[in-house]
This record gives sequence, C-alpha cells and structure tokens, in this order.
Amino acid sequence: METPEVSLNELEKIRREKLENLRENGRDPFNVTKYEVTANSKDIINNFEEYEGKEVSIAGRIMTKRDMGKASFIHVQDTSGQIQSYVRKDELTEEAFVEFKKYDIGDIIGIKGIVFKTQKGEVSIRAKEVLLLSKSLKILPEKYHGLKDTEVRYRQRYLDELGFIEVETPILHSIAGGAAARPFKTHHNTLDMDMYLRIAPELKLKRLIVGGFEKVYEIGRVFRNEGMSIRHNPEFTMIELYQAYADYEDMMNITEGIIKHVTNKVLDKGIVEYNDVEINIEKPFERISMIDLVKKYAEVDFKQIKTLEEAIKLAKEHHLEVEKHHKKGDILNLFFEKYAEDKLIQPTFVIDYPVEISPLSKRKKDDLDYTERFELFIGGREYANAFSELNDPIDQRERFKRQEELRKAGDDEACEIDEDFLTALEY
Repeated sequence: METPEVSLNELEKIRREKLENLRENGRDPFNVTKYEVTANSKDIINNFEEYEGKEVSIAGRIMTKRDMGKASFIHVQDTSGQIQSYVRKDELTEEAFVEFKKYDIGDIIGIKGIVFKTQKGEVSIRAKEVLLLSKSLKILPEKYHGLKDTEVRYRQRYLDELGFIEVETPILHSIAGGAAARPFKTHHNTLDMDMYLRIAPELKLKRLIVGGFEKVYEIGRVFRNEGMSIRHNPEFTMIELYQAYADYEDMMNITEGIIKHVTNKVLDKGIVEYNDVEINIEKPFERISMIDLVKKYAEVDFKQIKTLEEAIKLAKEHHLEVEKHHKKGDILNLFFEKYAEDKLIQPTFVIDYPVEISPLSKRKKDDLDYTERFELFIGGREYANAFSELNDPIDQRERFKRQEELRKAGDDEACEIDEDFLTALEY
C-alpha cells in the first residue's frame, strides 16, 4: 500500500513535469513579470451592482476547482478574499482551455472577464482570458485558507494611500540574506544556535507575498558589519516594499513618487542644493542601462565583450582589480563603479544589472545575462535598489548555489542558501 508521503511526492513530481512541458512549449509562467489587476474579490462582491456586466481583471491563487467537461468553476483567493470564476471552453481559445484544464490547486493565475451572478446567486466572473502567473510545485497545506480578518493599521503615509500594508518582520535571522553585506553575528542561548542581525528584511517580506499579501512595506533598522564612512553606517533605517503582479517599472514609478513626495513635504520645493550643485527632483528621473553608462563614461562597449577572457583583459588595461571568482557581469560592475557612479548627480535610475550580481532578480526576457533590476542614484550616491522578483524556485536555487560557491571562495557578502525561502517559492 502506498504511503501518503509517497503519494505527495508523486503529486509534486507531476507538477514539476507540467512546468517542464510549459517551458518546452514556450509558456514558462515564471517569465511573466507583470499582470494588470483592476479589482479585488471583496470589492466586486460587496459592490456587485456597480461591477455587474463590466470587465475586470483579478489575480490570485486557485483554492478549489470543479471540472465539468466543457466548463469549470474555480474559486480564486486574493488578498481580500475569494471569488468564483466560471470558465467555459467556448469563451477561451482551444489552446488556452486545454492549458487551463491542467492547472492545479495552488497555482496563481490572472483572470479577465465579466462580472455576473450564477443561478444560485453567487457573484462570479465569466472568464474571457486565463493566464498562469506562477506554477505551484508543492501541495497547499490542508488548513490553508488564505488571509482572514487581517487587522490593518493606517498612518496615511504615501504607501498607505497606494494600498500597501505596513508590517514588522524579525530582526534576528537564522540565515543572513537579502543583500550583499557581512552580518553581525550573535548567539541565541535558549535555542543554542548562532543567529544574525538582519542585513535586510527582504526574504521575510517576500514570504508574506507568497502567503497572500499583495502589497507590503516595512520601515526598520538593518545592520551591516562593514566599513564606516560618510556614505555607510553599520546600522541604519531603511524602507523596503513589495508588490505582487508588478515589475521593476512599477517599482521605479513608486520610488520616484516617494522621493518627490518626501522632498516636497520636507523642503516645500523640488530643487535641492548639494555641494554647490542644484539637483532637480521635479523633472522625470532618467532611466539608463549600466551598459550604456559604462559606454558613455568609460568608452567601453560591453555589448561587444563576448567572453570572460575578453572582460578580464579589458579590466587589466583599465587597472581594475579582478578577483578569481569574478565573472563578466562582476567586471562590468567594476567599470560602472569606477567610471560612472560618481557622475550621476541628477536623479538617475541605473537599470538592467548583470545576473552575476543580482541573485534575487528576474532575468530580462530578451537577454538572459541581465536582470530587471535598478538602483537609484542622486548626487553620486545610491538611494534605492529594486527589481522584478525572481519567483522561479528552480532558477533561484541555482543562483543561491553560485552564491554559496562565492562564500566558500572567501566572499563574506555572498548569500547563503535559504531552504525555507526556496520552499516558500515552491508554493
């Protein structure tokens, strides 16, 4: 007789096979970086008269699924609650319906359709489009019902008004991750285990996104056991935020909005004087790739550099110190730091960072050597770092493995493998 554990492993194996089939057919759900959500389930249900007959787009996790041949009923859980969707074969393309029939409980999907009531009076969405946004590789826990009766505290901050929820996450971490920095180490006497003061709340906040929150942020202290200067302090306060179904373009828009909002609130003007230079916060922030900045300031075109050997040779010619573990992307970053960084006086988003220095970022679809990541520079200093989140647990494990190799080679700032985080991504 087959044990429940074996059955569970078999089910997870089937899900991984489905993912491989999707990838082979060019339908990798982890390549989807953004989905436009126009409403949530609670608003639609509570304001049915307003939404009836109108087209909406929602996104969430499949909680139940009833197949009836040419039609199916599913319940989708988003951050506000659950809503039913009616999916008919004749409303979708044949390919889309065949693909939909293979979706599993726990998969995260986007649905676009018309709001209506069933004969039993249940508010539902008649699906016109269904898109797989993330493949669940693990079976949801039996008791998982999504978020219920969450208490929310609003302070009418800029992010609160955009629908973000302020949260608190642990300062003591069992694994130092979420940023490239050396941690402070401590010891938990009761548990008799070494722990670290957090270098970033990133991996804890991402767990909340996996768990069903769609917009979260935290303002808190972080600790980094490294050099002190007028640019760096071992402990400082930072704000970190995450939004489901959004990409780095959305994060740039939010970041620019926060900077402009704070500047106007504090200074009541959009022009800041710094080191006898006027910095214009009012104008749209420039967006330019790291490669283009290196070409502009170092007169080196990395688009023409095809091999690591070429990059190393070029670095030596420019008197850059290359370490044994450096790859081509690391060397591009060396050029950026030496030649371009201090030239970025006006607000500038540096975009499309190399994958080698971006272990948690989603790759660009049109160039897998680079990621959908940005850093904001003002006055020659970094003010923000963000990216489209890597949600592919298989790719994330490979990135962590490379970080582990860097740690073994002596890089104290490289990430450790966080098995708990990888497990969370598999849901």
